[in-house]
Amino acid sequence: MGNKAYLVLENGKVFCGESFGAAGEVTAEVVFTTGMTGYLETLTDKSYFGQIVVQTFPLIGNYGVIPSDFEGKIIGPCGYIVKEWCQSPSNFRSEGDLDTFFKERGVIGLCGIDTRALTKVIRESGVMNGMITTDLTHVDMDKIHSYRVTNAVESTSVTEMTRRENPEKTCTVALMDYGYKENIRRELEKRGAEVIVCPYNTTADELKALNIDGVMLSNGPGDPADNIEVIENLKKIMNMGKPLFGICLGHQLLALANGFKTEKLKYGHRGANQPVSHVGKGRTFITSQNHGYAVKADTLPEEVGKMSYFNANDGTCEGVDYFRWNCFTVQFHPEANGGPKDTEFLFDEFVSRMLAAKGVIDNA
Repeated sequence: MGNKAYLVLENGKVFCGESFGAAGEVTAEVVFTTGMTGYLETLTDKSYFGQIVVQTFPLIGNYGVIPSDFEGKIIGPCGYIVKEWCQSPSNFRSEGDLDTFFKERGVIGLCGIDTRALTKVIRESGVMNGMITTDLTHVDMDKIHSYRVTNAVESTSVTEMTRRENPEKTCTVALMDYGYKENIRRELEKRGAEVIVCPYNTTADELKALNIDGVMLSNGPGDPADNIEVIENLKKIMNMGKPLFGICLGHQLLALANGFKTEKLKYGHRGANQPVSHVGKGRTFITSQNHGYAVKADTLPEEVGKMSYFNANDGTCEGVDYFRWNCFTVQFHPEANGGPKDTEFLFDEFVSRMLAAKGVIDNA
């Protein structure tokens, strides 16, 4: 096993365990996720940029490392905390174990602590910063208190456009990369879309030159209100008149572009079992989620749009339908991975809107 290691929280609490993965120390925001499976998708989800992720499920790594399950080319979190990691994974697709993978990718791990006790601290006190270290004599509490996730979208977005041809192409989508998950692209391609992945700062004029049929706003990390230039750019992209679908951070950014406000949640929604109800239809779906901020529904200008979904646990806004533009957004992840696929139909709706706008089908 590894050397003795510690998690030091900004409130002064210390959890003692053992290190695994890469050596070193890391300071970041500590968050928890409740997923029982899907740890590879969590690790490669760029929405966790600048965070230390705590897995509430006690045993992680039992099916090893499977690159085909990755949601991105880079690792999202900078630290990872588990009760126990499996040293002998068993899966016919596995290409290694977490310890080796973390050493290769520079991810600092901590195991052997009571992750459920840690989760209770975060639930009761709220998300807080922390440091994983092997040396308690050199802990800088000022550094821990002052830590903030910055330049998150810029750090995780692609820098050049990439287009993947689709032999079954029915429409062309610009996927704005704020830290996108691969399964968003896969779900669009399954429905006949040719996807152009675009850097986060791609302008409306640049999108017009691509002759696209719709715009997809991806998930991503950080405080949505930090992205001032992106928000201003979205105001121009909306006025292109193309169908637009936003997920997670994309949902929040479009809301800010339309005059909403956002707020930081006490401990966020992270996991694969979040219930979301559709406003007016009486249906509730189980969804995959990963966000620490939410759109404040009571700040929505009535002439702009209406809340379409809400979280059945705490009532927070989980979706918006816009009146003036052909736009709709959701806070949860219909692409799942990992998680339930209850809301995949939203990709069908987006593609239908694009085909209707092209005149290929009747109004969606």
